[in-house]
Amino acid sequence: MSKVLAVVGGGVVGLSIAVRASREGWSVTLYDPEVGSGASWVAGGMLAPLSEGWPGEHELLALGAKSLQRWPDFARSLGVEVFSASGSLTVALDSADAADLRTIAEFVGQQGHELEILDRARIRELEPSLAQNIRLGLLAPTELAVDNRALVEGLRAAASVSFVAESVTDIDALDADQVVVAAGAQTASLLPEIPVRAVKGEILRLRRRPSATPPPTRTIRGSVHGRPIYLVPRGDGLVVGATQYESGQDTQVTVAGVRDLIADAERLMPSIGEYELHETAAGLRPMSPDGLPIIGRISDRVIVASGHGRNGILLTPITADAVSALLAGDTLPEAKAADPARFSKGQEK
Repeated sequence: MSKVLAVVGGGVVGLSIAVRASREGWSVTLYDPEVGSGASWVAGGMLAPLSEGWPGEHELLALGAKSLQRWPDFARSLGVEVFSASGSLTVALDSADAADLRTIAEFVGQQGHELEILDRARIRELEPSLAQNIRLGLLAPTELAVDNRALVEGLRAAASVSFVAESVTDIDALDADQVVVAAGAQTASLLPEIPVRAVKGEILRLRRRPSATPPPTRTIRGSVHGRPIYLVPRGDGLVVGATQYESGQDTQVTVAGVRDLIADAERLMPSIGEYELHETAAGLRPMSPDGLPIIGRISDRVIVASGHGRNGILLTPITADAVSALLAGDTLPEAKAADPARFSKGQEK
């Protein structure tokens, strides 16, 4: 007789855990009032741990790189096409940003990963739609991007689990041998001891009109007036993101957010104004105090998988592997840095 697992949360993390557990013989019930409707539906889908690396953040870089390596096999296991771009290019508009790119290249290169500094001519050759005044570029050829909505649908189709369209308010009341809380920004309401807070992020989805310049073929990232901006290719256009606000549970899209995203995107790709503004959306990222996810056992019965911040889709494969190991009575060494025990009394960062 199979053991019974309850998964609380139907984003890509919860769905991937449910899919994996069901394939390993668990009888799985997933609880979410609207599966895939939260941050997973709004996400940009960047898999960019290398170009976001920064000196001192060794654990986050290592975790992200290990998960990136897992992505091709993870995607194949779903049997659907989810990749929307291969390679990412981070660009600098001024000398300070250019210095930062060189810092990232040096640090990430020291960890054994492939990055390449590009001059203006090379940037124009690879991505002719980008602004001519870009000073420097950092190419990460092994990074990827996924269509987050295709991913959600693929996971739902692959999940041999029971879906219960309800919000869980008491995990002790769940009839299950094991419980995995993968409730994203709502995690702290179920597990007050887990320090996850909601951080709002707004995105735009743009469609290319017939007369418009073709979009970049790679994910493009940059910074304008200290605000991060990214352009992620989709089949018919681009996803542009993302703002970042500490705003509780607010998921309304603001005029200021849309204005800043469009203005900043135009700095990177001047012709973007020719595109159709197809959709605006906002989601709540589940952030931890130190930027690392929180994946681990908090009791003999309960496992938490949350706090992924902006890296939820990137870290989905390694999170599924880590939870699978925990359910089997083991641990995944590569996920050690995500152990919730680091927030125990006397160990807080």
